[in-house]
Amino acid sequence: MTASIPNFKTPEFFGLEDKWIETDSGELTHYYDIGKGTPVLFLHGSGTGVSASANWWKNLPALGKEVRAIAFDFIGYGETVTPADIKYGIREWVNHTIRLMDALDIEKTWLVGNSLGGWVGFQMAIDHPERLHGIISMGTGGAKLNKALAAHSKPDVSKAGIRRGLEMMVTDKSLVNDTLVDIRYAAALKDEAEERLIPVVTARDRDRDALPLDLEKLSQLTMPILLIHGKDDKVIPLTRTWELLTTIPDSEAHIFSGCGHWSQIERADDFNQLITHYLAGQKA
Repeated sequence: MTASIPNFKTPEFFGLEDKWIETDSGELTHYYDIGKGTPVLFLHGSGTGVSASANWWKNLPALGKEVRAIAFDFIGYGETVTPADIKYGIREWVNHTIRLMDALDIEKTWLVGNSLGGWVGFQMAIDHPERLHGIISMGTGGAKLNKALAAHSKPDVSKAGIRRGLEMMVTDKSLVNDTLVDIRYAAALKDEAEERLIPVVTARDRDRDALPLDLEKLSQLTMPILLIHGKDDKVIPLTRTWELLTTIPDSEAHIFSGCGHWSQIERADDFNQLITHYLAGQKA
């Protein structure tokens, strides 16, 4: 495989090796794999131009010093190469995650999911609990449609539009710098060129109604769950975490003040420390 397109990567990821692996469904999954020990899969969100790099640029290099950290691009996102006839949706992203685990010979893993990634993670816990040690989910997706989510259903693929969308994610708008906008814009152009953006967005929004998380089944989970939320999240309301916290038996929550939808970026150092301590405690 040729080297990754540099414009898709944040500076923190330039030193990480881009990898691709083919699964039994024919997609060529793009991923990063660093560190040793218990595997932890990082599942990104669903904003325009999102990718493993754009979602986890402040986390993977640090957490890869503590665990085996694997971040990948879902089918329909980033630099994962997908067959022309592939279908998208929550269960399709779950199945892609399973196929990647099989290709990497990972029997069981932790999941860390942001927004859409958290939604996928919990659906995977319902469908394939035997493949998971536990879940860490931030601003879990699948919530009822609101003004912010509706804006993401009609993506504006321009630099100005992408900047506005990213600024909705944070309380500190200075985090949305030109470099990050350029990375997401370059990835969004790829999405447009491959005509995959609209099918991906349509599938996500369809499943908001067609496949909401089954609270009754979540109430039967026995794995450990850590829920993380920004107190000032305008995209996924804080009530989403409260709903899950009061449903899932072995769950706990951490709320970051002065933080929006991107706790892994806006409170990166605290987030990395929280994840490290939580996972270390689960090993004890």
